[in-house]
Amino acid sequence: MSEWAKKRFWKTALVEEQESGFTVLLDGRSVKTPARTTLVVPTKKLADAIVAEWQAQGDIIDPLSMPFTRTSNAALDKVMGQMSEVFDHMAEYGETDLLCYRASSPQELVERQAVAWDPLLAWAKDTFDAPLDVAQGVMYVAQPAQSLENLKAQLTQLSVFEISGIYDLVCLSGSLVAALAVTHKYKPASDVWDLCQVDEFWQQEQWGVDEEARVAESAKRSEFLHANDFFATLSGF
Repeated sequence: MSEWAKKRFWKTALVEEQESGFTVLLDGRSVKTPARTTLVVPTKKLADAIVAEWQAQGDIIDPLSMPFTRTSNAALDKVMGQMSEVFDHMAEYGETDLLCYRASSPQELVERQAVAWDPLLAWAKDTFDAPLDVAQGVMYVAQPAQSLENLKAQLTQLSVFEISGIYDLVCLSGSLVAALAVTHKYKPASDVWDLCQVDEFWQQEQWGVDEEARVAESAKRSEFLHANDFFATLSGF
């Protein structure tokens, strides 16, 4: 299928194994991405998740209720053709990683950031030999070149589909280290997301909860957790 149809046009969605992976059939016809590429994914677990999304549709198709399909489409239509650019973009987050930029005051926030973020940075140092420097404020601080290379090396080992999963983990959290902590199972994705929200939680305590901000945070959290779920459907995780 090259475009989203408004109405459901199939009765049954099934997984079919092929030499190159697993595809999804709608009444015997292969699903296609928006760029008209046949949707072939690397694992049956991911294909099953996509089939479940198609089967769950009512008379009117809701693309927003199909995150596994959307992320797989992105892997084939966007990531596959520009892997180098995607690697470089994510690696840049290591240069300005959220976890490295700290408040100078008030002391309680300083301490909360340290408690939340220091263990993640220590884990990256020990696991990837990638120590990163911490600074106060928002002024750019140059990170050790070898540390950045070691972090980027973790990305270049990943497949197109794995990159599609980790991409949202990085961009939504603002932290390459946090994303790697999720994909390497250092901490559950929900815990890592909360650790990255220390500043936001602090602001809520001081000024109250803004409903619009709360809705936006909830949506981002759902996307972050989906990215982890997507990654978990792939082999080697």
